[in-house]
Amino acid sequence: MTELRKIKRALISVSDKTGIIEFASYLNGLGVETISTGGTAQALRAGGLTVTDVSDITGFPDMMNGRIKTLHPKIHGAFLALRDNHEHIAAMHKHQIEPIDLVVVNLYPFEETVEKAGVSLDDAVENIDIGGPAMIRSAAKNWRDVAVVTDHRLYPEIVAEMSKNDGSLSLETRKAFAAMAYARTADYDRAITTYLVQTSEPQKPAGAPNKNIFSENQALKLAKITDLRYGENPHQRAALYKTGSEGHGIAGAEQLHGKEMSFNNYVDAEAAWNLVQDSDGLTVAIIKHTNPSGVGRGPTNEKAYRRALATDPVSAFGGIVAFNRKVDAAAASAVIGIFSEVIIAPDYDDEALQILKTKKKLRLLKIDIKDPAADGQQSKRLEYKQISGGFLVQEQNIYSLAESDFKTVTDRKPDESELDAMRFAWIVCKHVKSNAIVFGNENQTLGVGAGQMNRVDSVRIAAARAERFGLSLKGSVLASDAFFPFRDNVDEAAKFGVAAIIQPGGSIKDDESIAAANEHGIAMVFTGIRHFKH
Repeated sequence: MTELRKIKRALISVSDKTGIIEFASYLNGLGVETISTGGTAQALRAGGLTVTDVSDITGFPDMMNGRIKTLHPKIHGAFLALRDNHEHIAAMHKHQIEPIDLVVVNLYPFEETVEKAGVSLDDAVENIDIGGPAMIRSAAKNWRDVAVVTDHRLYPEIVAEMSKNDGSLSLETRKAFAAMAYARTADYDRAITTYLVQTSEPQKPAGAPNKNIFSENQALKLAKITDLRYGENPHQRAALYKTGSEGHGIAGAEQLHGKEMSFNNYVDAEAAWNLVQDSDGLTVAIIKHTNPSGVGRGPTNEKAYRRALATDPVSAFGGIVAFNRKVDAAAASAVIGIFSEVIIAPDYDDEALQILKTKKKLRLLKIDIKDPAADGQQSKRLEYKQISGGFLVQEQNIYSLAESDFKTVTDRKPDESELDAMRFAWIVCKHVKSNAIVFGNENQTLGVGAGQMNRVDSVRIAAARAERFGLSLKGSVLASDAFFPFRDNVDEAAKFGVAAIIQPGGSIKDDESIAAANEHGIAMVFTGIRHFKH
């Protein structure tokens, strides 16, 4: 280590007070003078520590509801003065500025505040920190002489190094802390920018695209959670990050049991959870390589799971199982009948957990069913896809069909049972890779055709899967994620006894598909909504 700097004076001003009493007590034990502000000073005194108020240093009280506390030359000069610069030292003597060697600052919780449902603009603005970022940037600029700390997780590291070096910190440590500090203020400014842009958006008509969500500079903040064993393949390194200040969705799920989650586990778990969240009723989905091998609905989790499994019991082996209701013992007993990689649910009862934990390697995730975008903040509704040299950014596909979207275009109208089956198959189809075809009834999928280069092959593959596992397609419905370019899709579906079809429509040859449906006595509904998933 080189260029050690003794810590003699420290300024502490923290919103997050985790560990601060213990850390300040350590500094106090070394004889370090502690300067502080407002609530932090009160907390330190309550912890039995001696503290000098910033106002005693500056000669000015806190003003304007605390908006002005540390913005003063006697504070910033104490950070910025170069200790080997004669002019700087002379200015310090002239203006009675004493150096500060350690700055411990974390910021007002702006990110956490704006993530709360119903937060007002006034509340958000009052949680924009001014003095904190100014102090961080001043101290970080002079890392040669000053250490700046913005994260309570660094306290043990600082204690260890100061204990080893007679109360001093090295230049390498000070420089590393400065880099972290600038990263923190950059993230903080991006969060404020994003919020202000989004809250300045004009109201848009229902269903209309909102171009204003795509600001000139998109901020994507990632906070590392953990390293993963490897990526999609063993030769690829990988890690898990969260977005925002709190973990939501799969990234924020609590793992209750089992082996470490893999990169592919997370990808498949996301696909499974997204699907079951889309369904209002009790639904279970089994996912393999991001596509549903089967989806079931029913009065109980067990019944829904067995229906999902029946679609394709072969592909279900080694799959991901997602429930949108609390898992009970009966469902748990059914699930452990075959090998699954991951189970995802909003909760588990005690008996279900005991049963599932008999499988040592089975990963169990408990996830908050609350939609993190329920507060309506559009930032939570964006998704990013990396391409070479950049990102594609789009709104998530959260469209939910209304009754007004259903347009019957054939002579025969679907009955209520067929309409229910169409709604269900349409939801599943949205989560299948294009070209996507789903056969189903009102309770379960019967065959899934995913990711083919032409749509008629997807129809044939979905039908072949149903036939393989003894599932009759007679009287079933077919959902297609995009329009039929030719009538051959309808003709092919008719061979298997399909009773009704739901598709977006919009092909220049829609009339041919409608004519084919009429010839076969099939009811067909257009939605006007496409569900490509690439």
